[in-house]
Amino acid sequence: MKFIATCKLGLEALVTRQLHDLDVEVLETSDARVTFSGGADAMIRALLWLRTAERVLLVAAEFDAETFDDLFEQTKAVNWKQYLKPETSIHVTGKSAKSTLFSVSDCQSIVKKAIIESLKAGYRRTAIPEGGAEIIVEVGILRNRVSLCLDCCGAGLSRRGYRTYNVAAPLSETLGAAIVLLSRFKPDLPLVDPMCGSGTMPIEAAMIAQNVAPGLLRSFAAENWWFLDQGIWLREREQAAGARTDHKIEVRGYDIDERSIDLCKKHAKKAGVFCDWRVRDIKDFSEQEQSGVVVVNPPYGERLLEKEQVLALYRQMRRVFSAYPGWSVNVFSGMREFETVYGRRADKRRKLTNGGIPCTLYQYFGVRDL
Repeated sequence: MKFIATCKLGLEALVTRQLHDLDVEVLETSDARVTFSGGADAMIRALLWLRTAERVLLVAAEFDAETFDDLFEQTKAVNWKQYLKPETSIHVTGKSAKSTLFSVSDCQSIVKKAIIESLKAGYRRTAIPEGGAEIIVEVGILRNRVSLCLDCCGAGLSRRGYRTYNVAAPLSETLGAAIVLLSRFKPDLPLVDPMCGSGTMPIEAAMIAQNVAPGLLRSFAAENWWFLDQGIWLREREQAAGARTDHKIEVRGYDIDERSIDLCKKHAKKAGVFCDWRVRDIKDFSEQEQSGVVVVNPPYGERLLEKEQVLALYRQMRRVFSAYPGWSVNVFSGMREFETVYGRRADKRRKLTNGGIPCTLYQYFGVRDL
């Protein structure tokens, strides 16, 4: 089978590396997606283990279409019987870019009608009574190239299942994991997030350090697919659960807001990891180790705090972190003039997005990284 792992722009290499680590064959890497192949076991491993992908999709068909007739006929020609029971509730989602078929709602409607016609023919029925288990079919069109896929996830992969409470402007789990991985964090190093909010980056770091599969706490849409062997799910989940290590780690999360730290403790407990949580102002940042990793997602000036406060905060961060030359500092911010305010050019920059806001990960490598 052929699958697509979607991701945020700029994270394709991370997803590709994770798939290679899972012994999954990668076919192609392109903007915001990585295509891979394999059996049900490869799909399940991807669902359980991918930390930075947004979704995993099973490709049912790919073809070119410039008219609605093309879309209908080629969708109808797909053998949907191999995936869908006659009573399946079919929910069609869609997206289109740079294509003649730009009306997403029309494309969704046409695809659903074509699937129903295909099922009528396949099951030799005059009507298809929906009402059974739901399967999500995604129609994606880019430059008139159509992909018809079954959504393996249901809720996106960022929904790990441990974060049930939120603070304002939370960082998604997949993006938090990406920042930790890009920071070059290793389990033998301390990691500190001095403005941890709801605790996403420290929790993701602890899960990475102890090899905790991010999808273990949740269910997936594909678990209800009739054409997949449930035994494979049980085997892959058991192997994932057994892969956890008891590696001793030093992962810390600080925040000036006591309520945030209370939420962090609840989230970490649900995730099954231990982090050192403390109520602490950034000005009181103090660590004993000679080297380590700082990851931080401070306010951008567009949300949470007024811009003047944010400018003062960034200058304070520079003063505080300068006392730790052996530590690498990774600041994720949407403020374009961040380096000017911070007072130092980054050693490396990575363009990403957060909630639709263009952001950059500014990386300052410590002495150990030079």
